Amino acid sequence: MIFDKVCDIISAQLNVNKDDITPETSLEDDLHLDSLDLIEYVVVLEHEFDVDIPDEEMPKLETVQDVVNYIEENLVNG
Repeated sequence: MIFDKVCDIISAQLNVNKDDITPETSLEDDLHLDSLDLIEYVVVLEHEFDVDIPDEEMPKLETVQDVVNYIEENLVNG
């Protein structure tokens, strides 16, 4: 469920076909997110999932699965 929502957000924000997004998709290499894009993406994720993603966590979010894992951990522990 979280993976699907994350993919929906990526698809809408970056005009990427949702079917082309896998858990291994790299935010930087495959989706070509630069630092500004990543900040905008994180803001949308924070709003959508009601989680806080501190600046120091952003470099750790390298793949779509990293994003999903972070959200799942913080929804459970938050």
